[in-house]
Amino acid sequence: MICMLLCVGNFFGSTSEAEWAEYRTGAKKAPIPTYVLGANNQDTLSYFPDVSGCELAENITYLGRRGVYSGCSGLQIAYLSGTEAQEQPAPAHSFSAKDVAELKMSLLSTPNFRGVDILLTSPWPRDVGTFANSAGEIDTKKCGSKLVSDLAASLKPRYHFAALEKAYYERLPYRNHMVLQETPQHVTRFIALADVGNTGKKKYLYAFSIVPMSSMDPAELVKQPQDVTENPYRKLKKEAPKSKASAEEEPACQFFFDLNKHQGKKRPSDGKERGDSQPKQAKKPPQPTGPCWFCLASPEVEKHLVVSIGTHCYLALAKGGLSPDHVLILPIGHYQSVVDLSSEVLEEVTKYKAALKEFFRSKGKRYVLFERNYRSQHLQLQVIPVPLDLCTSEDIKEAFITQAQEQHIELLEIPEHSDIAQKCAVLGWGDLDEVRNDQTCLVVIYSQQN
Repeated sequence: MICMLLCVGNFFGSTSEAEWAEYRTGAKKAPIPTYVLGANNQDTLSYFPDVSGCELAENITYLGRRGVYSGCSGLQIAYLSGTEAQEQPAPAHSFSAKDVAELKMSLLSTPNFRGVDILLTSPWPRDVGTFANSAGEIDTKKCGSKLVSDLAASLKPRYHFAALEKAYYERLPYRNHMVLQETPQHVTRFIALADVGNTGKKKYLYAFSIVPMSSMDPAELVKQPQDVTENPYRKLKKEAPKSKASAEEEPACQFFFDLNKHQGKKRPSDGKERGDSQPKQAKKPPQPTGPCWFCLASPEVEKHLVVSIGTHCYLALAKGGLSPDHVLILPIGHYQSVVDLSSEVLEEVTKYKAALKEFFRSKGKRYVLFERNYRSQHLQLQVIPVPLDLCTSEDIKEAFITQAQEQHIELLEIPEHSDIAQKCAVLGWGDLDEVRNDQTCLVVIYSQQN
């Protein structure tokens, strides 16, 4: 195993001259090979020579302005020093669009390029928080560099490390391919680190082990974690206005499609066939912030799994279900949780539940229905049938309680026929967006009675 330390952000502080002299003269030595990026401001520019890959002191190596470091193990590390230039010509401590283009070209021109193992930059990439968990007080739409975003989108690093915002942020992994349209690829994990020794005790050190991409089994490399999100840098400007307009012009009952047509295309409708007597929805569902696998009008929906389509909801088989007859009840419009549903949608959900209860009863089964609302953006009611002769409703309830206790999870039992939205308000969960940002897991479980 080869150990190394990779430094992003400002390697030299404002009062580091005397301390650095001890390393430069050999009085002190870095315990393991340490690789650093270049200057981010004019004050520390004098510490770095105008060459790449040079040793600043024993065991401390300056990588250079931009390039790729390839270790003997096959590990490939791409790096870009400095901050994005705000003027031309670019200052010596900044990078320009030309620097990014040349670094991209040096790698993308390589035959069968799949990505790099690690990308090191000092600035955050702009918009890295899109589709993802909160970055706290950092506004990822305003901070960071657009050029770094472009670089990360092209190089597809497995890990991308950055700093400069003085905050720790570990983003949910994001995919580097379009589902059902491109060959599956590995995911990227972005990790931002805070300043060393910061008073807020924010994380400034991240330790991990990594097997080089070149040595990994292809199937293992492209495995997608459960919490993977869409790519935050994918350009959606052409698709977003169109999907938004069509969602506003057509009520939910118009989301029907022909299975012989291309995936995700709705039947053309000019609105005249419906007539003016078509009732309007009392509440329009919010629009997704990005591609959604479960919005029926989305190109990402896997329509071959769809079983039934109603006016406001549809029924689909689960992909990789817990049993062969594991199904999902989903709203056609974009709702995040059952507590967000309008009365019309909720009424149709109830009808689907009643129909499934009758159907599974005819097959000698009862179902367990649950909603998992944590790091998800579209409501999915999971319906799992179980044989009547194997367990009772009490057995199912006991199983959940036992598992919750083993996992140190507190379950709150809600009386039958309770209003979930009201219950959330009583529990102090009136603003579910705050609950989600606080990473509270809201799980609603229903068990069909005998």
